Amino acid sequence: MADKAMADENGKQTERETTLSRLLKSKMAAQLLISLRLAALVATSTAAGLMAFNKETITVTVAVVGTKPILQSFTAAFQQTPAFVYFVIVNAIASLYNLLAMLLGPYLKNRGRDVLVHLSDMAVFALVATGAAAAASMAELGKNGNKYARWNPICDRFEAFCIRGGVALVAAFIGAVLLLVMNAFTAISLMCKSVASNN
Repeated sequence: MADKAMADENGKQTERETTLSRLLKSKMAAQLLISLRLAALVATSTAAGLMAFNKETITVTVAVVGTKPILQSFTAAFQQTPAFVYFVIVNAIASLYNLLAMLLGPYLKNRGRDVLVHLSDMAVFALVATGAAAAASMAELGKNGNKYARWNPICDRFEAFCIRGGVALVAAFIGAVLLLVMNAFTAISLMCKSVASNN
């Protein structure tokens, strides 16, 4: 009888420990997810802000009449390139989405919401990745030009513009990687929850 009571007590204690370890794991998983989302928010908002305010004007001498130089100003701005405009828009969307997901996350907890957020995360990752890729292709053209089409590089003249654009691109690619990791983590968490509920 005492052995049975002891076995029952051990079983209850093991069950409590298992429940406690599950709770700790779920809290750690939730904190990791929030950290990833916050880091992605910082990266994408940095990328959007840097590119949105990226503008440089230079003044060069185009001719000399007598002793008087004729000056002309040239401006490089993100609005002049559709790929950069798209880059700013998708990174701003990603930043707003991650902010809303963090603020509304605690109020919407169920499996349907988790699946919907995961699908939305995948869509946002795709937007950020395509925006970064499109902007990177234009940045490469600005840096190296295209000798076959006889397009000259501009980064030798608009150096500050190109440096700020490069930093924005790095931030966007970091944001895309963080979103990818977050998607993988969420998919694994959803799979583990599904397996646990079926057992």
